[in-house]
Amino acid sequence: MSRKNFSSGAKWESIAGYSRAVKVGSRIYVSGTTSVDENGAVVGKGDPYKQAIRIFTIIETVLKEAGSSLNDVIRTRMFVTDIAFGDEIIKAHAEYFKDIRPAATMVEVNRLIDPDLLVEIEVDADTGE
Repeated sequence: MSRKNFSSGAKWESIAGYSRAVKVGSRIYVSGTTSVDENGAVVGKGDPYKQAIRIFTIIETVLKEAGSSLNDVIRTRMFVTDIAFGDEIIKAHAEYFKDIRPAATMVEVNRLIDPDLLVEIEVDADTGE
């Protein structure tokens, strides 16, 4: 089975030894994604909705690069620093996945790598190839 790695160019990918996404056969696994810009600065500080929107935009971009789309997403996992942010993150999730309806999980975590990050999201997709 073929394997292809996709990079966002983030400095942490080479330091930690991971890829933004990995495609194996028809499956695409997108790493935990946070709300940062091309320079690594947090986008949407203090706003879980804006952070989730930024994250889904990043995820959509890497899926396209991998020959896929949000329509192929079969699972989302959302890690939030305060479960009270759930409604705002669910609102963003619905804007991208309302008709796709992947399996979804949201869990509260103690913290993320940067205290300004409120949510981290990963997805799995299958192109059906």
